[in-house]
Amino acid sequence: MTSTETEIPTRTPEELEALAVRAGEELEHASAQEVMRWAAETFGRRFAVTSSMEDAVVAHLASTALPGVDVIFLDTGYHFPETIGTRDAVAEVYPVNVITLTPRQTVAEQDAEYGPRLHDRDPDLCCALRKVEPLNRGLAGYDAWATGLRRDESPTRANTPVVSYDPKRQKVKIAPIARWTQADVDAYVAEHGILLNLLLSDGYASIGCAPESCTRRILAGEDPRSGRWSNAGKTECGIHL
Repeated sequence: MTSTETEIPTRTPEELEALAVRAGEELEHASAQEVMRWAAETFGRRFAVTSSMEDAVVAHLASTALPGVDVIFLDTGYHFPETIGTRDAVAEVYPVNVITLTPRQTVAEQDAEYGPRLHDRDPDLCCALRKVEPLNRGLAGYDAWATGLRRDESPTRANTPVVSYDPKRQKVKIAPIARWTQADVDAYVAEHGILLNLLLSDGYASIGCAPESCTRRILAGEDPRSGRWSNAGKTECGIHL
């Protein structure tokens, strides 16, 4: 029986927080592969990866440490077809279990209650309904979750810890590629033939929902997150705040 197949002990929020603080110090300079192996050994099947399906880097990393790992995708109802295609390709190509989460309301139901194009009028509320709430619900059965956040993506992400405690969800939060640069990502993609969302070759550097108020192509010299909610003074959907 391997370490990832042994029974993982039930941990209290206090134990998870202490574990996260210790690991945050010990793994700050560890490789992404080492971080993923630690997560697999520590949490087993109570560990999941989240993916926007911009690329499959973190999903691939996790699959090498924990084959069959749950990869959570939020289907907001507003995604580009290329993003849905990437999700389907990841599920087909990699040894992972892709789980698609959906909001409580369809887009039509949300429009009926809040009015059409809520993403233009109140993007914070739209993200809360279509991203934050479904993720909170979907992570309920896990002790730890991984994300593809990187420090070089924007000023708001510059201090992203490799391992931290997520007090809102009472879980350990892992950012295995937090220290990577875009060059590191490109090198990993080239070495392993990682699947990429086709929009990355069409001027998009950070891919969210399809309405232009949510995602646009970036201009020369802009940071990768500049194309997100560019007219709203908003840089994050709320998942990482």
